[in-house]
Amino acid sequence: MGMIVNCVAYCDGKRVQDVAIDRIGEVLTHADQFIWIGLREPTHELLTQVQQAFGLHELAIEDALCAHQRPKIEQYGDSLFVVLRTAHLDADQNIEFGETHIFLTSQSIVVVRHGASLPYIGVRTRLESTPHLLRKGPGAALYAVMDFVVDQYFPIIDALELELEHLEDAIFAEEFSRGTPAQIYKLQGQLIQVKRVVSPLIDICNRLMRIDSHLVPESTQAYFRDVYDHVVRVNEMVDTQRELLTTALEANFSLMSIAQNEVMKRFASWGAIIALPTMVAGIYGMNFSFMPELTWPYSYPLVLVLTVCVCVTFYVRFRRAGWL
Repeated sequence: MGMIVNCVAYCDGKRVQDVAIDRIGEVLTHADQFIWIGLREPTHELLTQVQQAFGLHELAIEDALCAHQRPKIEQYGDSLFVVLRTAHLDADQNIEFGETHIFLTSQSIVVVRHGASLPYIGVRTRLESTPHLLRKGPGAALYAVMDFVVDQYFPIIDALELELEHLEDAIFAEEFSRGTPAQIYKLQGQLIQVKRVVSPLIDICNRLMRIDSHLVPESTQAYFRDVYDHVVRVNEMVDTQRELLTTALEANFSLMSIAQNEVMKRFASWGAIIALPTMVAGIYGMNFSFMPELTWPYSYPLVLVLTVCVCVTFYVRFRRAGWL
């Protein structure tokens, strides 16, 4: 069941009052006030009520109700609709993804959360502690939410980077196992998921920095440049880690191939050493009647000594060549 997290009116950078949904119309009669509504997986009825209160577009309402949207920004008349993908680490250090849909009008900002997402109460508190920013209106609230969402990507990137370092240590410590490539592919999959979440934000920030709308005044657009810088930084970190993972996978296969070659060298060396006495034993085991050396009393010890000497020579040569 959907729930209303909060519904608060602001005026001149200050919190005025909590507002009930059915009293939104009264607040909107004051041109110097705006409303910030937070919703958590709202029902169709609740979203319809919010739509009627602020005159939101039905297509945006449909997207916010169904969720599973890609990050995007759309302008519907006098309102903006922004979709963000949220991500954070759970207690087991697994990545959980969610969605945040934001409706922005001249007198309101409606934030709708779906799936795994951290609450925005901290964002609201920080914004309330900076009246000069809150005084800029709903656009400042949009900036605060986006900045918070983007900042949550950094701990994820740090965790993935730490996991990559552990994989590299395992690879170059010659701790080869079938699980290492599987871990690399898993990490690559996680980075691809983060990439899909982060990449569209670059275009979203670009539009917010250049949009010609009273919803995002020029004084507020400067703040979105800061979000843009963070997004670009996260995107570059993801690309760097993906390249390092590809290199790590190639290094793992190369080191495994080298290790296999070393094993083959040892097998070949011991095979050559064992082949000589095997050949001698095979010759003398054919039971020919006419083998003159069989009648010589020193033939048996001489053949043994020569065989041992040649085998030792092979062993020394292979040892010096690094095959043994």
